[in-house]
Amino acid sequence: MPRVEGILERLHGLHPRLIDLSLGRLVALLGKLGNPQDRLPPVLHVAGTNGKGSTCAFARAIAEAAGLRVHVYTSPHLVRFNERIRIAGKLVEDDALAAALEEVEHVNAGAPITVFEVITAVAFYLFAAVPADFCVLEVGLGGRGDATNVIARPAASAITSISLDHREMLGDTIEAIAAEKAGIVKPGVPVAIGAQPDAALAVLLETALRLGAPVRLRGHEWEVEPMPRGFRYADASGALLLPGPALPGPWQIDNAGIAIAALRAALPDLPGEAAAEGMRRVAWPARMQRLTGRYAAMLPEDWELWLDGGHNPGAGKALAGHLRAWADRPVHLVVGMKQAKDAADFLRPLLPLADTVWAVAEPEQHLALPVEAIVAASGGVARPGPRIADALRQLPRGGAPARVLICGSLYLAGEVLKAEHVTPN
Repeated sequence: MPRVEGILERLHGLHPRLIDLSLGRLVALLGKLGNPQDRLPPVLHVAGTNGKGSTCAFARAIAEAAGLRVHVYTSPHLVRFNERIRIAGKLVEDDALAAALEEVEHVNAGAPITVFEVITAVAFYLFAAVPADFCVLEVGLGGRGDATNVIARPAASAITSISLDHREMLGDTIEAIAAEKAGIVKPGVPVAIGAQPDAALAVLLETALRLGAPVRLRGHEWEVEPMPRGFRYADASGALLLPGPALPGPWQIDNAGIAIAALRAALPDLPGEAAAEGMRRVAWPARMQRLTGRYAAMLPEDWELWLDGGHNPGAGKALAGHLRAWADRPVHLVVGMKQAKDAADFLRPLLPLADTVWAVAEPEQHLALPVEAIVAASGGVARPGPRIADALRQLPRGGAPARVLICGSLYLAGEVLKAEHVTPN
């Protein structure tokens, strides 16, 4: 989309920092646009470190299964910029996106503003122009100062698993990061909370109590438990026996539970059968996604190739739990990461579970951490690819069928999906 890319390139010059957690600039711009954020359908606002996107995907799938038209705003995109904005069930079209960007750029009139703030304004501008029944907003970074936090009173909020990430922006302790995430909690607005470290949970509960926000906490107001053919969700409104989510990974049951708890608070008339259908139809790329294209063709036919965009210590622990369930086959990791990420903490729980580890960086991968830095973070365990194709060619072929997991960065995942010619829709 040359037209969109040209606009974004111009916008990058309007503010010296790519990320600047503040609401004043966006509030001023939205005022010039007629405050479209105040003309949205009921909003579910989702924050957290890991699982935000998956929780948004579950919420969308369930609401759409109930017959609702749903606006969705998420970030980042993997292949096409349009993935960030879904209008009443469909990804924004190129011409509509470009026209909205041009209008917002014109109204902003060269005032200092970050690109993410402009994109958020564009999403609200587009959403306000098209009727819908529900709106799902994913926090970009943190919560308190994130551009999405201009929504004064969502129908419900949700906070997924919190761990150490973006420490340079949010603080270097779980408590500090939880305080930033808790910034989306609004007075009197129900907040659904998933499994959390004790230190994070204490901050979230204190914030909700202070603001009078009704809490829907896993293990208290709602619960999920695995069952032989799926899982069981239960709260005061009743129990649901649900099929296993179409998104693999044991952590997805927590994310599904958060979505159901939040939806039941925001849309109390939502039929229970919509949750079951939502589990079947949910889709979210680069979250334990099985690949079958170009890269898979480089491996023996009885091998499996998987992709996951997890990239922080919490994601490393979650992936390690999944790798333990893969003990029936050798496992090979292909890892590429973004600069400024804690590669050592991400890799630490994974290294003992992998037969081999390969460090990679693709040429077009945004802010890729050098291969040598990943090798160093692994304590010398990882071998240089240095690209994905190189690593796959070097994998040991003898013995039992194996599984390969490409992981460490959503930006790497985007490059993989481009190479696989997979376009999220």
